[in-house]
Amino acid sequence: MAPPLLLRTVVAPVFGANCYVLSAPGGACVIVDTGAGTAQEVVALVRKHALEPVAVLATHGHVDHTWDAAAVCDELDVPLLLHEADAYRVADPFGTLGLGSSDGSATGLLAEALRAMGIDPRSYREPSRVVTFATRPGVVDDLDLGDLGLRALHAPGHTEGSTFYLVDLTSGPAALTGDVLFAGTIGRTDLPGGDSAAMARTLRDVVPLVAPDARLFPGHGPATSLAAERRSNPFLAG
Repeated sequence: MAPPLLLRTVVAPVFGANCYVLSAPGGACVIVDTGAGTAQEVVALVRKHALEPVAVLATHGHVDHTWDAAAVCDELDVPLLLHEADAYRVADPFGTLGLGSSDGSATGLLAEALRAMGIDPRSYREPSRVVTFATRPGVVDDLDLGDLGLRALHAPGHTEGSTFYLVDLTSGPAALTGDVLFAGTIGRTDLPGGDSAAMARTLRDVVPLVAPDARLFPGHGPATSLAAERRSNPFLAG
């Protein structure tokens, strides 16, 4: 049985995505969802605590969760790992949202927003090593990440390849839920690749596979618990 992990959080200064660093007592670690502006702090944290990175993971392929993946992967010499159904997004993050130009950079309102936040819309880079995994519907699959004990649970709806990462923390069971399940609400399904019917199936069939006493660490906003969401989240309550 894998030892419980320690979770540390870095909030991206752009788009506000939560980046999580999960580390084992021996120092092995993974970094989940390296959003825009997280690279410097994440790399500093890894080195400060003498951690040994195994991979960068993405809960899904939207660019607010993968913008700094190339920088972190290059600096720490690790691959990006995500569900095979979302791998195409990493290669063309803006085009897959209908917001890309012929050279692959952001256009329109997204480009304006990026410039307003001090980011060059042309600065996104695809990680040089992208490793994908497949999952079985309704099955919790172990990920081959040494003794870290991470499991993957396919949770489509926000995107085709959205994934819950299940883990045992020092504080108990937990799920990293990406942009599928938040405190008090759920992720949007109106972007390209989103699917409201798939989201409904995820909420009905996949969420019950998460430990009932699990803490939930979403892609944006505060942590919560499955018990709290069962009581008060209108998409789960009742």
